[in-house]
Amino acid sequence: MKYKVKVTVLDKKMYPELQHQYCANPDAGACPCYNVGDEFIFCRDDERDDFWHMGLGTLVKTNGDPDTVAGGPRIPFCSEAWDAIARYIYTGLQGGSIMKGWMREENTMITCCSDGTRPVIFKIERIDCE
Repeated sequence: MKYKVKVTVLDKKMYPELQHQYCANPDAGACPCYNVGDEFIFCRDDERDDFWHMGLGTLVKTNGDPDTVAGGPRIPFCSEAWDAIARYIYTGLQGGSIMKGWMREENTMITCCSDGTRPVIFKIERIDCE
């Protein structure tokens, strides 16, 4: 069986009080790399290895400019986001259980990047293909 992984941006948070207190740019704002609703499909087979390329070109849906979205045709995934979600993507591409016992469905994980002042919330789903 082959597997794909779908990543969806569920939400973006911003904590301006933390940005004002700690960031070099106190008005940094929300994450510019992703839009709520962005969707990405990861494949890893003999023809394509999206994991190896940090998600470059995996964007399949956005309400923004694809050329400015991390994971679009020009920019790989943000390193902070990639560090947080890559393990779940790799597990799903290998057919593994992403978070059995924690999530309702073992093929799904809800996680976020590690930017503490403007985290992005991701839904990661293993897709079983024929």
